[in-house]
Amino acid sequence: MAKGKDVRVRVILECTSCVRNGVTKEFPGISRYITQKNRHNTPSRLELKKFCRYCKKHTIHGEVKK
Repeated sequence: MAKGKDVRVRVILECTSCVRNGVTKEFPGISRYITQKNRHNTPSRLELKKFCRYCKKHTIHGEVKK
């Protein structure tokens, strides 16, 4: 009944501006969100505009590999 590959998968979104700037005193960490996506509707990598608490502004968060 259940197939080996589920349609909905869990993905991790990571702030792209924090990754570029690196972890410093100004940017103490990297903002990450966990969400789900439909594998059939969005086969490419997901990018959403989310709030980064380290940058203190809305930035692009891209999907990272597990």
